[in-house]
Amino acid sequence: MKLIFFVLFVSLFCFGQAQDDGSSRDSTPKYSNEFLNIGVSARSFGMGFTAVSFVDDVTSGFWNPAGLNKLDVDHQLFLMHSSYFGGLANYDYAAIATSIDENSKIGLSIIRFSVDKIPDTRFLIDANGAIRYENIEFFASADYGFLLSYARKLDLLGGIDAGGNLKIIHRTVGPFSKAWGFGFDFGVQKDLSKWQFGLVARDALGTFNAWTHNTEEVEDVYALTGNDIPINSLEITLPRLVAGLSRTFSITENFGILPSADFELTFDGKRNTLIRTDFLSIDPRFGMELDFKQIAFFRLGINQFQQVKDFDGSKSWTYQPNFGLGLRIKQLAIDYALTDIGDLAPGLFSHVFSIKVDFNEEND
Repeated sequence: MKLIFFVLFVSLFCFGQAQDDGSSRDSTPKYSNEFLNIGVSARSFGMGFTAVSFVDDVTSGFWNPAGLNKLDVDHQLFLMHSSYFGGLANYDYAAIATSIDENSKIGLSIIRFSVDKIPDTRFLIDANGAIRYENIEFFASADYGFLLSYARKLDLLGGIDAGGNLKIIHRTVGPFSKAWGFGFDFGVQKDLSKWQFGLVARDALGTFNAWTHNTEEVEDVYALTGNDIPINSLEITLPRLVAGLSRTFSITENFGILPSADFELTFDGKRNTLIRTDFLSIDPRFGMELDFKQIAFFRLGINQFQQVKDFDGSKSWTYQPNFGLGLRIKQLAIDYALTDIGDLAPGLFSHVFSIKVDFNEEND
């Protein structure tokens, strides 16, 4: 219990330091390791990327590790694939969770986000000025995240669920650059009657990526084009808080509804969010799930409110709509989501599919 208070105190201290030290904040990128913020699970996508308060399955390792404590099976496997930007980028997620005992759970999540078959045209034109298409090679830019999660029930405030992640990050840009990094997430969940509350400190102590560059591969081309030769560097992802709440309602004997809301709080300067100040930016997300006997599900969500400037100088607000369906058949759950990446512009809709399988030892 003392450890949890210590972790929360350190996390809040880091938030304050990120805000107070202006020079450090200015030199730290706002958008680092963004592939870890894309999200997982077609269920959560369909509900506007909300999950922090109600997540109760293997995907808790991503959204809120405390939710692993609500796992009601011995083992659970989850797989998801999605494509973005007309299939140029692919996002794959696999996770497994298991029960240690009735009060503790562990999980492992693996994420890969990649753009494959990028043409390397450095040697397209030979020394004589001739075009040599056979000299074109291909490489991939890939980001990997490995999340080891642990959750435990605590006798605190009448009983809460708490959990944490150890994140290992590996990023590669073909033969040119690579990075290794690590970080921590900490989360809690609390149920009060039919209300559910959740809080996650992501990158709680800062997440660090150490980049190394193979300058021999690019120094000749960079010198000819006037670009700066990259140098080895340390990239830091600053902490953020995500708070969520949800509530279950019984409409009839067969139908129920679960509305939810998440609020992401960042402390690294003004962002393009619905609520933004120099000290704090808040990005709200809203979702709803309608179920029939916990077998069939219909979902709606809205998130990513952003203000954009038009060509005539006027400003308008955009948002990201989401829609989803789900079906549960005994130990198998299949979910689908249609989500618009970024705004309402045509051609940006992505289809997301995920599958979840439960395993109980007595059924093996």
